[in-house]
Amino acid sequence: MQEPWKTDKWFVSPWNYLPEVTKHSTFAPTPKIHDVTLRDGEQQTAVVFRREEKVAIARKLDSLGVHRIEAGMPAVSPQDRAAISDIAALGLKADIYGFSRCIPSEVKVVKECGCKGIVIEIPASDHMIKYGYGWPIERAMKASIDTTLAAKEAGLHTVFFTIDATRTELSRFLDIVEQVATEGHMDSLTIADTVGGTTPDAIRHVVGTVIARLKKPVEIHCHQDFGLGVANTIAALQAGASVAHTTVTGLGERAGNVPMEDVVLALLCLYGKNLGIRTEKFVEVSKFVMELARVTQPPNRPIVGDKLYEVESGIIAGWIRLARKEHPLEYVPFASDLVGQKPVNIVLGKNSGPPSIEEWCEKLGIKATEEERMAMLQGVKAKSFEKKDLLTTEEFKEIVANVLQKAAV
Repeated sequence: MQEPWKTDKWFVSPWNYLPEVTKHSTFAPTPKIHDVTLRDGEQQTAVVFRREEKVAIARKLDSLGVHRIEAGMPAVSPQDRAAISDIAALGLKADIYGFSRCIPSEVKVVKECGCKGIVIEIPASDHMIKYGYGWPIERAMKASIDTTLAAKEAGLHTVFFTIDATRTELSRFLDIVEQVATEGHMDSLTIADTVGGTTPDAIRHVVGTVIARLKKPVEIHCHQDFGLGVANTIAALQAGASVAHTTVTGLGERAGNVPMEDVVLALLCLYGKNLGIRTEKFVEVSKFVMELARVTQPPNRPIVGDKLYEVESGIIAGWIRLARKEHPLEYVPFASDLVGQKPVNIVLGKNSGPPSIEEWCEKLGIKATEEERMAMLQGVKAKSFEKKDLLTTEEFKEIVANVLQKAAV
Protein backbone atom coordinates (compact mmCIF):
# COMPACT_ATOMS: atom_id res chain seq x y z
CA MET A 1 0.00 0.00 0.00
CA GLN A 2 1.39 3.39 -1.02
CA GLU A 3 1.46 6.42 1.24
CA PRO A 4 1.98 10.07 0.21
CA TRP A 5 5.54 9.88 1.53
CA LYS A 6 6.36 6.47 0.07
CA THR A 7 5.54 5.44 -3.50
CA ASP A 8 7.43 3.49 -6.13
CA LYS A 9 9.08 6.79 -7.17
CA TRP A 10 9.98 8.48 -3.87
CA PHE A 11 10.48 7.75 -0.20
CA VAL A 12 10.58 10.84 2.03
CA SER A 13 9.71 11.65 5.64
CA PRO A 14 6.23 10.78 6.95
CA TRP A 15 6.64 13.78 9.26
CA ASN A 16 5.84 16.03 6.28
CA TYR A 17 2.27 14.70 6.28
CA LEU A 18 1.44 14.86 9.99
CA PRO A 19 -1.84 16.75 10.53
CA GLU A 20 -0.03 19.03 12.98
CA VAL A 21 2.37 19.97 10.17
CA THR A 22 -0.10 20.37 7.29
CA LYS A 23 -2.99 22.08 9.07
CA HIS A 24 -1.70 25.61 8.46
CA SER A 25 -1.05 25.20 4.71
CA THR A 26 -3.57 26.83 2.38
CA PHE A 27 -2.31 25.91 -1.08
CA ALA A 28 -4.17 27.26 -4.09
CA PRO A 29 -6.13 24.51 -5.88
CA THR A 30 -3.80 24.47 -8.91
CA PRO A 31 -0.48 26.30 -8.38
CA LYS A 32 1.30 27.21 -11.61
CA ILE A 33 4.87 27.70 -12.79
CA HIS A 34 5.76 30.97 -14.52
CA ASP A 35 9.13 30.39 -16.15
CA VAL A 36 11.42 33.44 -16.40
CA THR A 37 14.50 31.76 -17.90
CA LEU A 38 14.28 33.76 -21.14
CA ARG A 39 14.20 37.10 -19.34
CA ASP A 40 15.47 37.02 -15.76
CA GLY A 41 17.57 33.91 -16.29
CA GLU A 42 19.36 35.58 -19.19
CA GLN A 43 20.34 38.42 -16.85
CA GLN A 44 23.03 36.16 -15.42
CA THR A 45 26.29 37.75 -16.51
CA ALA A 46 27.65 36.62 -19.89
CA VAL A 47 24.51 34.65 -20.78
CA VAL A 48 23.19 35.44 -24.25
CA PHE A 49 20.37 33.55 -25.93
CA ARG A 50 20.03 34.21 -29.65
CA ARG A 51 16.63 34.46 -31.31
CA GLU A 52 16.51 30.85 -32.50
CA GLU A 53 17.83 29.63 -29.14
CA LYS A 54 15.03 31.37 -27.27
CA VAL A 55 12.50 29.69 -29.51
CA ALA A 56 14.15 26.30 -28.92
CA ILE A 57 14.14 26.84 -25.15
CA ALA A 58 10.47 27.83 -25.23
CA ARG A 59 9.68 24.57 -27.03
CA LYS A 60 11.57 22.62 -24.37
CA LEU A 61 9.73 24.42 -21.57
CA ASP A 62 6.42 23.66 -23.24
CA SER A 63 7.38 19.98 -23.53
CA LEU A 64 7.85 19.99 -19.75
CA GLY A 65 4.32 21.24 -19.24
CA VAL A 66 5.30 24.66 -17.87
CA HIS A 67 2.11 26.69 -17.52
CA ARG A 68 3.43 30.15 -18.40
CA ILE A 69 6.54 31.31 -20.27
CA GLU A 70 7.88 34.82 -19.89
CA ALA A 71 9.34 35.12 -23.39
CA GLY A 72 11.35 38.26 -22.73
CA MET A 73 11.38 42.04 -22.71
CA PRO A 74 10.89 43.57 -26.19
CA ALA A 75 12.67 46.78 -25.20
CA VAL A 76 16.00 44.97 -24.69
CA SER A 77 16.78 44.49 -28.40
CA PRO A 78 15.17 43.95 -31.82
CA GLN A 79 16.29 40.32 -31.56
CA ASP A 80 14.43 39.90 -28.27
CA ARG A 81 11.31 41.45 -29.74
CA ALA A 82 11.51 39.12 -32.73
CA ALA A 83 12.04 36.08 -30.49
CA ILE A 84 9.00 36.98 -28.40
CA SER A 85 6.87 37.26 -31.53
CA ASP A 86 8.22 33.94 -32.78
CA ILE A 87 7.41 32.20 -29.50
CA ALA A 88 3.93 33.71 -29.29
CA ALA A 89 3.23 32.43 -32.82
CA LEU A 90 4.24 28.83 -32.05
CA GLY A 91 0.85 27.87 -30.67
CA LEU A 92 2.32 26.35 -27.52
CA LYS A 93 0.16 25.05 -24.71
CA ALA A 94 1.88 27.44 -22.29
CA ASP A 95 0.57 30.99 -21.99
CA ILE A 96 3.13 33.48 -23.32
CA TYR A 97 3.92 36.67 -21.40
CA GLY A 98 6.00 39.71 -22.25
CA PHE A 99 7.82 41.91 -19.74
CA SER A 100 7.78 45.69 -19.61
CA ARG A 101 8.59 48.67 -17.51
CA CYS A 102 5.87 51.05 -16.35
CA ILE A 103 5.77 52.73 -19.76
CA PRO A 104 2.47 52.57 -21.69
CA SER A 105 4.23 52.47 -25.07
CA GLU A 106 5.96 49.23 -24.05
CA VAL A 107 2.57 47.65 -23.37
CA LYS A 108 1.67 48.29 -27.00
CA VAL A 109 4.80 46.46 -28.16
CA VAL A 110 4.07 43.44 -25.96
CA LYS A 111 0.57 43.32 -27.45
CA GLU A 112 1.98 43.56 -30.97
CA CYS A 113 4.25 40.59 -30.22
CA GLY A 114 1.15 38.45 -29.75
CA CYS A 115 1.53 37.76 -26.03
CA LYS A 116 -1.43 36.68 -23.91
CA GLY A 117 -0.18 38.44 -20.80
CA ILE A 118 2.20 41.10 -19.58
CA VAL A 119 4.37 41.47 -16.49
CA ILE A 120 4.75 45.16 -15.60
CA GLU A 121 7.59 46.05 -13.26
CA ILE A 122 8.27 48.96 -10.93
CA PRO A 123 9.95 49.24 -7.53
CA ALA A 124 7.65 49.05 -4.52
CA SER A 125 10.17 50.51 -2.11
CA ASP A 126 10.38 54.27 -1.78
CA HIS A 127 14.15 54.07 -1.35
CA MET A 128 14.71 52.26 -4.66
CA ILE A 129 12.41 54.66 -6.50
CA LYS A 130 14.33 57.56 -4.98
CA TYR A 131 17.90 56.27 -5.14
CA GLY A 132 17.73 53.74 -7.97
CA TYR A 133 15.44 55.60 -10.35
CA GLY A 134 15.78 59.18 -9.15
CA TRP A 135 12.01 59.61 -9.33
CA PRO A 136 9.55 61.27 -6.97
CA ILE A 137 7.10 58.74 -5.54
CA GLU A 138 4.18 60.43 -7.28
CA ARG A 139 5.71 59.74 -10.69
CA ALA A 140 6.05 56.04 -9.92
CA MET A 141 2.44 55.80 -8.78
CA LYS A 142 1.14 57.60 -11.87
CA ALA A 143 3.26 55.41 -14.16
CA SER A 144 1.95 52.28 -12.44
CA ILE A 145 -1.68 53.32 -12.77
CA ASP A 146 -1.39 54.53 -16.37
CA THR A 147 0.55 51.49 -17.58
CA THR A 148 -1.65 48.89 -15.92
CA LEU A 149 -4.73 50.59 -17.35
CA ALA A 150 -3.10 50.51 -20.79
CA ALA A 151 -2.52 46.78 -20.36
CA LYS A 152 -6.15 46.26 -19.41
CA GLU A 153 -7.29 48.23 -22.45
CA ALA A 154 -4.99 46.09 -24.63
CA GLY A 155 -6.71 42.96 -23.34
CA LEU A 156 -3.56 41.55 -21.75
CA HIS A 157 -3.63 39.46 -18.59
CA THR A 158 -1.84 41.93 -16.33
CA VAL A 159 0.68 40.96 -13.67
CA PHE A 160 1.84 43.90 -11.56
CA PHE A 161 5.41 43.09 -10.56
CA THR A 162 6.65 44.91 -7.45
CA ILE A 163 10.45 45.06 -7.48
CA ASP A 164 12.05 45.05 -4.02
CA ALA A 165 8.68 44.51 -2.37
CA THR A 166 10.21 42.75 0.61
CA ARG A 167 12.34 45.72 1.69
CA THR A 168 9.27 47.93 1.97
CA GLU A 169 7.42 48.56 5.22
CA LEU A 170 4.42 46.23 5.06
CA SER A 171 1.78 48.88 5.72
CA ARG A 172 3.29 51.09 3.02
CA PHE A 173 3.44 48.18 0.57
CA LEU A 174 -0.20 47.31 1.17
CA ASP A 175 -1.26 50.92 0.57
CA ILE A 176 0.73 51.08 -2.70
CA VAL A 177 -0.62 47.91 -4.25
CA GLU A 178 -4.16 48.65 -3.11
CA GLN A 179 -4.01 52.05 -4.79
CA VAL A 180 -2.73 50.54 -8.06
CA ALA A 181 -5.38 47.81 -7.92
CA THR A 182 -8.13 50.37 -7.30
CA GLU A 183 -7.10 53.28 -9.54
CA GLY A 184 -5.19 51.22 -12.08
CA HIS A 185 -5.51 47.53 -12.86
CA MET A 186 -3.98 44.17 -12.02
CA ASP A 187 -5.16 40.64 -12.60
CA SER A 188 -2.52 39.43 -10.17
CA LEU A 189 0.26 40.83 -8.02
CA THR A 190 3.83 39.56 -7.95
CA ILE A 191 5.70 39.97 -4.68
CA ALA A 192 9.37 40.10 -5.64
CA ASP A 193 12.04 39.26 -3.07
CA THR A 194 14.52 40.94 -5.38
CA VAL A 195 17.63 40.59 -3.22
CA GLY A 196 16.59 37.38 -1.51
CA GLY A 197 16.64 38.97 1.92
CA THR A 198 13.47 37.50 3.41
CA THR A 199 12.77 34.45 5.57
CA PRO A 200 10.12 31.80 4.85
CA ASP A 201 8.21 32.87 7.96
CA ALA A 202 8.04 36.45 6.72
CA ILE A 203 7.02 35.43 3.20
CA ARG A 204 4.27 33.16 4.53
CA HIS A 205 2.89 35.96 6.72
CA VAL A 206 3.03 38.66 4.07
CA VAL A 207 1.50 36.58 1.29
CA GLY A 208 -1.42 35.65 3.51
CA THR A 209 -1.84 39.27 4.56
CA VAL A 210 -1.76 40.58 0.98
CA ILE A 211 -4.28 38.02 -0.26
CA ALA A 212 -6.65 38.89 2.58
CA ARG A 213 -6.34 42.63 1.95
CA LEU A 214 -6.17 42.79 -1.84
CA LYS A 215 -8.51 39.94 -2.77
CA LYS A 216 -6.33 39.33 -5.84
CA PRO A 217 -4.19 36.34 -6.87
CA VAL A 218 -0.62 36.64 -5.63
CA GLU A 219 2.51 35.41 -7.41
CA ILE A 220 5.94 34.94 -5.85
CA HIS A 221 9.33 35.78 -7.36
CA CYS A 222 12.35 34.95 -5.20
CA HIS A 223 16.13 34.96 -5.43
CA GLN A 224 18.80 32.74 -3.91
CA ASP A 225 21.14 35.24 -2.25
CA PHE A 226 20.79 33.55 1.15
CA GLY A 227 19.97 30.14 -0.32
CA LEU A 228 16.33 30.49 0.77
CA GLY A 229 14.65 31.07 -2.58
CA VAL A 230 13.14 27.60 -2.83
CA ALA A 231 11.98 27.62 0.79
CA ASN A 232 10.51 31.10 0.36
CA THR A 233 8.69 30.12 -2.82
CA ILE A 234 7.15 27.09 -1.17
CA ALA A 235 6.22 29.16 1.90
CA ALA A 236 4.40 31.59 -0.38
CA LEU A 237 2.52 28.76 -2.07
CA GLN A 238 1.62 27.34 1.35
CA ALA A 239 0.09 30.71 2.19
CA GLY A 240 -2.04 30.73 -0.94
CA ALA A 241 0.13 32.21 -3.70
CA SER A 242 -1.07 30.77 -6.99
CA VAL A 243 2.00 31.17 -9.21
CA ALA A 244 5.73 30.58 -8.64
CA HIS A 245 8.32 32.37 -10.79
CA THR A 246 11.28 30.08 -11.52
CA THR A 247 14.09 29.46 -14.00
CA VAL A 248 15.64 26.30 -15.37
CA THR A 249 18.26 25.13 -12.83
CA GLY A 250 18.25 28.51 -11.08
CA LEU A 251 19.79 30.49 -13.93
CA GLY A 252 19.86 34.18 -13.00
CA GLU A 253 21.93 37.10 -11.81
CA ARG A 254 23.95 37.15 -8.59
CA ALA A 255 23.14 33.89 -6.74
CA GLY A 256 20.45 32.98 -9.25
CA ASN A 257 16.69 32.66 -9.41
CA VAL A 258 14.66 29.85 -7.91
CA PRO A 259 15.28 26.53 -9.70
CA MET A 260 12.10 25.17 -11.25
CA GLU A 261 13.20 21.59 -10.71
CA ASP A 262 13.64 22.04 -6.96
CA VAL A 263 10.25 23.68 -6.44
CA VAL A 264 8.28 21.25 -8.60
CA LEU A 265 9.86 18.10 -7.17
CA ALA A 266 9.62 19.32 -3.57
CA LEU A 267 5.93 20.08 -4.05
CA LEU A 268 5.35 16.66 -5.59
CA CYS A 269 7.28 14.50 -3.12
CA LEU A 270 7.23 16.52 0.11
CA TYR A 271 3.83 18.22 -0.09
CA GLY A 272 1.80 15.92 -2.34
CA LYS A 273 1.14 18.67 -4.91
CA ASN A 274 1.39 17.52 -8.51
CA LEU A 275 1.70 20.53 -10.82
CA GLY A 276 1.47 18.43 -13.96
CA ILE A 277 5.11 19.05 -14.90
CA ARG A 278 6.93 16.21 -16.69
CA THR A 279 9.70 15.76 -14.15
CA GLU A 280 11.28 12.90 -16.12
CA LYS A 281 12.51 15.54 -18.61
CA PHE A 282 14.29 17.68 -16.01
CA VAL A 283 17.83 16.52 -16.78
CA GLU A 284 17.32 16.76 -20.54
CA VAL A 285 15.95 20.30 -20.38
CA SER A 286 18.51 21.47 -17.83
CA LYS A 287 21.43 20.25 -19.94
CA PHE A 288 19.93 21.84 -23.04
CA VAL A 289 19.50 25.25 -21.43
CA MET A 290 22.80 25.23 -19.54
CA GLU A 291 24.72 24.35 -22.70
CA LEU A 292 23.13 27.24 -24.57
CA ALA A 293 23.84 29.51 -21.59
CA ARG A 294 27.43 28.21 -21.38
CA VAL A 295 27.01 27.79 -17.65
CA THR A 296 28.56 24.88 -15.75
CA GLN A 297 26.67 23.37 -12.82
CA PRO A 298 28.20 21.57 -9.80
CA PRO A 299 28.14 17.79 -10.26
CA ASN A 300 26.20 17.41 -7.00
CA ARG A 301 23.56 19.97 -8.01
CA PRO A 302 20.17 18.82 -6.64
CA ILE A 303 18.04 16.84 -9.08
CA VAL A 304 20.04 17.49 -12.27
CA GLY A 305 23.69 17.16 -11.16
CA ASP A 306 25.83 14.83 -13.30
CA LYS A 307 27.08 12.81 -10.33
CA LEU A 308 23.95 12.78 -8.23
CA TYR A 309 23.52 9.03 -8.55
CA GLU A 310 27.18 8.04 -8.29
CA VAL A 311 28.17 6.24 -5.08
CA GLU A 312 31.79 6.01 -3.92
CA SER A 313 31.38 5.15 -0.23
CA GLY A 314 31.94 1.46 0.42
CA ILE A 315 29.41 1.44 3.26
CA ILE A 316 26.67 2.87 1.08
CA ALA A 317 27.66 0.59 -1.79
CA GLY A 318 26.94 -2.27 0.61
CA TRP A 319 23.50 -0.88 1.38
CA ILE A 320 22.70 -0.57 -2.31
CA ARG A 321 23.84 -4.08 -3.15
CA LEU A 322 21.64 -5.54 -0.44
CA ALA A 323 18.53 -3.43 -1.03
CA ARG A 324 18.38 -2.29 -4.65
CA LYS A 325 16.40 -5.18 -6.09
CA GLU A 326 13.39 -5.02 -3.78
CA HIS A 327 13.98 -1.72 -1.94
CA PRO A 328 15.70 0.66 -4.39
CA LEU A 329 14.75 3.80 -2.44
CA GLU A 330 16.58 2.89 0.78
CA TYR A 331 19.50 5.15 -0.16
CA VAL A 332 17.90 7.86 -2.34
CA PRO A 333 14.78 10.02 -1.74
CA PHE A 334 13.52 9.71 -5.30
CA ALA A 335 14.06 7.29 -8.17
CA SER A 336 16.55 8.35 -10.80
CA ASP A 337 14.07 7.96 -13.65
CA LEU A 338 11.61 10.32 -11.96
CA VAL A 339 13.88 13.20 -13.01
CA GLY A 340 15.58 11.68 -16.05
CA GLN A 341 18.80 10.65 -14.30
CA LYS A 342 20.81 7.50 -14.97
CA PRO A 343 20.46 4.67 -12.40
CA VAL A 344 22.61 4.53 -9.26
CA ASN A 345 26.18 3.67 -10.20
CA ILE A 346 28.83 2.38 -7.77
CA VAL A 347 32.15 3.98 -8.69
CA LEU A 348 35.72 3.30 -7.56
CA GLY A 349 37.78 5.76 -5.52
CA LYS A 350 39.52 6.46 -2.24
CA ASN A 351 36.34 5.85 -0.22
CA SER A 352 35.49 2.51 -1.83
CA GLY A 353 35.10 -0.62 0.30
CA PRO A 354 34.80 -4.39 -0.15
CA PRO A 355 31.23 -4.12 -1.55
CA SER A 356 32.55 -1.78 -4.25
CA ILE A 357 35.12 -4.33 -5.37
CA GLU A 358 32.53 -7.11 -5.28
CA GLU A 359 30.28 -4.98 -7.50
CA TRP A 360 32.99 -4.40 -10.07
CA CYS A 361 34.23 -7.97 -10.07
CA GLU A 362 30.69 -9.16 -10.75
CA LYS A 363 30.20 -6.53 -13.45
CA LEU A 364 33.39 -7.54 -15.26
CA GLY A 365 33.03 -11.28 -14.65
CA ILE A 366 36.15 -11.48 -12.48
CA LYS A 367 36.53 -14.38 -10.06
CA ALA A 368 38.71 -13.57 -7.05
CA THR A 369 39.21 -14.68 -3.48
CA GLU A 370 38.46 -12.38 -0.56
CA GLU A 371 42.20 -11.85 -0.09
CA GLU A 372 42.59 -10.90 -3.75
CA ARG A 373 39.65 -8.50 -3.58
CA MET A 374 41.20 -6.79 -0.55
CA ALA A 375 44.43 -6.39 -2.50
CA MET A 376 42.44 -4.87 -5.35
CA LEU A 377 40.81 -2.47 -2.89
CA GLN A 378 44.19 -1.29 -1.64
CA GLY A 379 45.26 -0.76 -5.23
CA VAL A 380 42.11 1.25 -5.94
CA LYS A 381 42.70 3.51 -2.93
CA ALA A 382 46.36 4.05 -3.87
CA LYS A 383 45.47 4.93 -7.45
CA SER A 384 42.73 7.32 -6.32
CA PHE A 385 45.18 9.14 -4.03
CA GLU A 386 47.67 9.32 -6.88
CA LYS A 387 45.28 10.87 -9.40
CA LYS A 388 42.92 12.66 -6.96
CA ASP A 389 39.96 11.24 -8.86
CA LEU A 390 37.85 8.18 -9.53
CA LEU A 391 39.26 5.22 -11.40
CA THR A 392 38.38 4.33 -14.95
CA THR A 393 37.41 0.82 -15.96
CA GLU A 394 40.79 0.33 -17.62
CA GLU A 395 42.65 1.41 -14.48
CA PHE A 396 40.69 -1.08 -12.40
CA LYS A 397 41.37 -3.85 -14.92
CA GLU A 398 45.08 -3.09 -14.67
CA ILE A 399 44.95 -3.40 -10.87
CA VAL A 400 43.03 -6.67 -11.18
CA ALA A 401 45.59 -8.06 -13.62
CA ASN A 402 48.48 -7.17 -11.30
CA VAL A 403 46.77 -8.73 -8.26
CA LEU A 404 45.83 -11.95 -10.05
CA GLN A 405 49.24 -12.22 -11.66
CA LYS A 406 50.94 -12.02 -8.27
CA ALA A 407 48.50 -14.58 -6.85
CA ALA A 408 49.37 -16.99 -9.65
CA VAL A 409 53.11 -16.88 -8.94
